[in-house]
Amino acid sequence: MKRFNLMATTLRGQEPLGISSLVEVLADLGDPEARVEITRVQGVLTAITKLDPFDVVERTRALAQREPWKVSGLMRLIPVERVVESKKESIVEVVEELKRKIPPDATYKVVVEKRHTQLSSRELIEAVASRVERRVDLSNPSWIVLIEVLGGLTGISVLRPSQVLSLTRL
Repeated sequence: MKRFNLMATTLRGQEPLGISSLVEVLADLGDPEARVEITRVQGVLTAITKLDPFDVVERTRALAQREPWKVSGLMRLIPVERVVESKKESIVEVVEELKRKIPPDATYKVVVEKRHTQLSSRELIEAVASRVERRVDLSNPSWIVLIEVLGGLTGISVLRPSQVLSLTRL
């Protein structure tokens, strides 16, 4: 899927269960036509929904607390703001646009999760951090610049730590 606005992780080998869980959750939240696909990366799904992906994460958190069996095939749910080709220049360009979400007095950190790529995490972090004029806090940031590299495509979001839903921690 070249366009997606939501990523989910599941146990390796449990992707079909993850798909059915995510399709059901998205339908329950109001998008019965959402598309969910297995990626080339084991345990990673992508989805395109007409719903706001940040709202999906929050509403799924509440759903998981009420009806945990509905999310049994999912481990994490991650909103994605932009998808670009996995090139350092493209990633930096998008972060340049999205960094405006981080208030001037806030702290942040860059998180790179990469799969099926030769891109250097260190080079990406350095290139991105050089463009974000905010204070870095690696242990307790108020914002995260999240870069999810999936082979030739990269999903990027600037979000608060609570906006990534870890269902295994609930």
